[in-house]
Amino acid sequence: MKRFSGKKISTAVFISGKGSNLKNLINFSKKKISPISIDLVFSNNKNAIGLKYAKREKIDILCYENKRFSTLEKKLLRILRERKIKFICLAGFMRILTNYFIKEFKGKIINIHPSLLPKYKGLDTHRRVLENNEFYTGCTVHFVNHKLDSGKIILQKKIKINKKDNIKKLNKRVLLEEHKIYPKAILKVFS
Repeated sequence: MKRFSGKKISTAVFISGKGSNLKNLINFSKKKISPISIDLVFSNNKNAIGLKYAKREKIDILCYENKRFSTLEKKLLRILRERKIKFICLAGFMRILTNYFIKEFKGKIINIHPSLLPKYKGLDTHRRVLENNEFYTGCTVHFVNHKLDSGKIILQKKIKINKKDNIKKLNKRVLLEEHKIYPKAILKVFS
C-alpha cells in the first residue's frame, strides 16, 4: 500500500450505536495510506457507545436526538459547511437522510450495509437471510442516494453461511468483514 500524498479529506462519521466501524475508521484514518481525517462524529443518540471512541481520540462530537432528521438537517448542514467537512461515512447510523441533505453532499456520502446488496435492504438483514435459507451473505459499501440502500456499490465481501450460524454469530462474522472492506472502499473512492 502506498502512502497518501495529498491533504487528507476532512470527514464526518455518523453513528447511532456501538461504533465498532467508527473505531475501525479512526484507526484507519491515522495510517499514512488513509486519504481521510476524521474531524467530526455526529450521533442521533447521546448514549451511543461509539461516542467514547471519539472522546478518547479527542474528535469533536455533535449529538442531536430529534426523531425526524429533517428538523435538524439545516442546522447540521450549516455546521458541516463551517467545519469544512467534505466527506461523510455512515457507520451504523439508524436514520434515513433526506433528499435535500443528500443533494448537498452528492457523491460524498458512503454507507456500510450488512448484506450483499441489492438483497436485504433495510433492517433485520441477518434474520431475513437465515429465514430464507441463503447459502451466502456478506456486506456492502455503497454511495448513498435518495433510495434506501440503493446507491452505486463500491465494494462487497461475500461469506458462506455455516449450518451453526444464528443471528448473533452471523452478525459477528459479517462485522469482521465490514471492518476489512470499509477502509478498502474509502481507498477505492479516492484512488
